[in-house]
Amino acid sequence: MVNRVVLVGRLTRDPELRKTNSDKPVASFTLAVDNRNKNAEGQKTASFIPVTVWNDQATNVCKYVRKGSLVGVDGRLLQRSYEKKDGTKANVLEVVADSVQFLEPKGSKNEASATKEDIAQPENKMDGVDVVDDDLPF
Repeated sequence: MVNRVVLVGRLTRDPELRKTNSDKPVASFTLAVDNRNKNAEGQKTASFIPVTVWNDQATNVCKYVRKGSLVGVDGRLLQRSYEKKDGTKANVLEVVADSVQFLEPKGSKNEASATKEDIAQPENKMDGVDVVDDDLPF
């Protein structure tokens, strides 16, 4: 069996660094990835993929990339379930990154100039979003 994911996209927000009870660093971020197709109005669509990265790589991601940064992610797909505080069951599908490659030079214009309007992230929605081509982060 093969479980391999390779993605290139832009961060929709700054990565969030946390530590486990055993003091292991873990970072999470959402990656906007071009779907390579257009919606009914002829606009490009994107998918918003949650990514988790561990240990030293997590620390480096939080140190060197920001919202709008272009990165390459190599990892595996992970599906997990948990019970919410209200007692309902929730399912999560995410990429656990083995490697995150920084694809823009440090301090590049694209990295520093991304704004909220540049990157649209729908709440709890995994299908395409209605945005103008100029608003897409790639």
